Amino acid sequence: MEEIGISDVAHGAGPVELLLVRHGESEGNVAATEARIAGAEVIDVPARDPDVNLSDVGQEQAKALGVALSRISPELRPDTVISSPYARAQQTARIAVEVAGWPVTVTTDERLRDRELGILDRLTGRGVDKRYPEEAERRLWLGKLYYRPPGGESWADVALRLRSILNELDNPARGQRLMLVCHDALILLVRYVLEGMSEKEILDLASSTSVLNASVTRFVRPSGVGPWTLDSFNVADHLTEQNVAVTEHGGDANVHPQ
Repeated sequence: MEEIGISDVAHGAGPVELLLVRHGESEGNVAATEARIAGAEVIDVPARDPDVNLSDVGQEQAKALGVALSRISPELRPDTVISSPYARAQQTARIAVEVAGWPVTVTTDERLRDRELGILDRLTGRGVDKRYPEEAERRLWLGKLYYRPPGGESWADVALRLRSILNELDNPARGQRLMLVCHDALILLVRYVLEGMSEKEILDLASSTSVLNASVTRFVRPSGVGPWTLDSFNVADHLTEQNVAVTEHGGDANVHPQ
């Protein structure tokens, strides 16, 4: 990856680098995949979504991420690390930062939490079809960006809270280099916001790409002002290099309005 030197930063400018990390594999990821394979209607998760922990593989992925981060020279390390408040993201962030040896405190922000599913929480696609057929039909009609389950959020709702935190972080007081540890949908939606994607573009991306566990996405802005540029997306080479499993736990690929 191209390194941005301190001398490249304009005086008084905002952040020059933004790293987005998906949490390592969680026990919920494993349970959801097993439920889909078994044709079950309900995902047998061990706890409510905010409290689901990393799996054993997820912990190894977080450590491997930390080893990769330790290779970043001190002057180019993120000076701000913010995590989703969900356990799996906090665990990933703290393990990685500790292994990397970074002298930075991981903070949390509720705006980085995963999308809330309301009455569809813990249900597989089959479960939604069987238990809430009208919602399944409405979801197909509206598409992923605008469908909001009762008691839950649409992707557009999530994008609104992401715009809030990204605007707040676009401030020299928050640091020159930022790392956010969060969830797959949020990483896709940060791309949607920062790249000014259309509905079709974000849904095409979501239908064709799963954000890998413990992967890294990087945006850069050498001057510290103006639009961001995507430098790399969904990189998990650090896992392969350390013989740690690369896991793919994506959502429903049927995301376009029909």
